[in-house]
Amino acid sequence: MAESPQPSRPRHPEKSHRADNPSPKKPDWIRVKAPNSPGFFKTKSVIKEHGLATVCQEAGCPNVGECWARGHATMMIMGEICTRGCTFCNVSTGRPDSLDVFEPGRVAQAVERLGLTHVVITSVDRDDLEDGGATHIAQTIRAVRRKCPETTIEVLTPDFLRCPDSALENVVAARPDVFNHNLETVPGLYPEVRPGARYFHSLRLLQRVKELDPAMFTKSGIMVGLGEDRQQVAQVMDDMRAADVDFLTIGQYLQPTRKHHAVARYVTPEEFEAYEQAAYSKGFLMVSATPLTRSSYHAGDDFRRLREARRQKLGEA
Repeated sequence: MAESPQPSRPRHPEKSHRADNPSPKKPDWIRVKAPNSPGFFKTKSVIKEHGLATVCQEAGCPNVGECWARGHATMMIMGEICTRGCTFCNVSTGRPDSLDVFEPGRVAQAVERLGLTHVVITSVDRDDLEDGGATHIAQTIRAVRRKCPETTIEVLTPDFLRCPDSALENVVAARPDVFNHNLETVPGLYPEVRPGARYFHSLRLLQRVKELDPAMFTKSGIMVGLGEDRQQVAQVMDDMRAADVDFLTIGQYLQPTRKHHAVARYVTPEEFEAYEQAAYSKGFLMVSATPLTRSSYHAGDDFRRLREARRQKLGEA
């Protein structure tokens, strides 16, 4: 007689105490096909071979099939366990392992194998480390730069809350081409959505990058459909422009599990177009606002457009 299958371990046991939040049915405009292309499986193989994690997998990104088919993967360093418990995020919360000193080199090797012309490197939050992992991020940037000098590098960093000023300075000194830190949502929703973070600290972080290196591109993004209104989104745009942020991304929040923050509503494509137009009118060099927009979605193509937009702006000046 065959043994009964063992029940699968829940992905987020640390969130099991939360009440269930039923998710409304997804509209047609955010449905995506299951990944099954040869390019997808090649990218998956390279990632596995080098023992790396990606935010594409860990965060359950809906665009993983499209991006991996093109060989584009967002590297997630410093482990797969985050010290924060954001209610929107699909990454597990807990006590992370020690840093892997060989990880920067493996990331660089994977970038070379995939032939990436632009790479996005992100990480979990590491509040257990004195510098929040800034040194490790900087080492990864430099490792990729040595291995693939023609590849442009975008980092999506933690907020380095309660870290010394030198943490951010170390990352900026490594000279990524784009420094990204997401505000994620409007300030009024921070206690529910991003309880371990502080809105004005994150905003100041982005402003400080520009003070340290005025030529470095800065980028930030928010999700909509969490319960915000249009006026609140407009205020976030104004706050970002006051901090001289160059590139804004806006995408639909998708609830990873019933234990995560509920989807308040699905924002229509027409509303996203209105957000994009409003953002450009406020002076952003680059805006991506669609239901499926994510921080690293089409990041390489967008970076090239961002660079051209700056050239045109300087030419006009």
